[in-house]
Amino acid sequence: MAQAVEDWYKQMPIITRSYLTAAVVTTIGCSLEIISPHNLYLNPTLVIKKYQCWRLITNFLYFRKMGHAEFVPKNLALPYANLDFMFHMFFLARYCKLLEENSFRGRTADFFYMLLFGATVLTGIVVVGGMIPGLSESFAKIIFLSNSLTFMMVYVWSKQNPYIHMSFLGLFTFTAAYLPWVLLGFSVLVGASAWVDLLGMIAGHAYYFLEDVYPRMTGRRPLRTPSFIKGLFADEAVVVARPANVWFAAPPPEAVHQD
Repeated sequence: MAQAVEDWYKQMPIITRSYLTAAVVTTIGCSLEIISPHNLYLNPTLVIKKYQCWRLITNFLYFRKMGHAEFVPKNLALPYANLDFMFHMFFLARYCKLLEENSFRGRTADFFYMLLFGATVLTGIVVVGGMIPGLSESFAKIIFLSNSLTFMMVYVWSKQNPYIHMSFLGLFTFTAAYLPWVLLGFSVLVGASAWVDLLGMIAGHAYYFLEDVYPRMTGRRPLRTPSFIKGLFADEAVVVARPANVWFAAPPPEAVHQD
């Protein structure tokens, strides 16, 4: 069993493995009270005035809530928190891995840039939303954006694989294009805040439009990965098998059959 888990972990692509490891280590550190969640959450005031810039990153690494959910009895708070954490770790490992191994195969730098774009959009929405009267109170409650970034990956994957058939808890089937809406409905059903999922959908749609739709409309690609980010990753070339007896250039003379 331990060997199977180790092999599964080692087979993960680099970005997925790094993000999953950072999230688990951060959560364990908070559970053991080595780290305090109060030093991790997003607080624009502390970032600007106290120069606590690490909060721009650490708020994407913590997947638990500060305190138990209002609809969960106190005696069930810890089991609920553990279940919620495992649920989000599953989605992080699954859809981050699917994107990195398929849509971004051989393009690790582009995948990292997608996550960077998503994190920037999410942070910007929360900061700007906190300044709007009437909405500031709702946005002030969003202090960790880890779940929103995971939901963004789910949204992008669903857009790139819209025709895959899926099942929700064995109750009904649907195509992957509706996966974000099914998960959003489930979040509302269990009493969780819909804002977290909606933010992920907004960031995911912004990336999908700028990366897939807009270039087809105009021939321009505004989200081209900067060269300095590409320099951080040594992407491996994607090898495609060539069928036998299929030539992409003129065959050598000895390969030509003479009648």
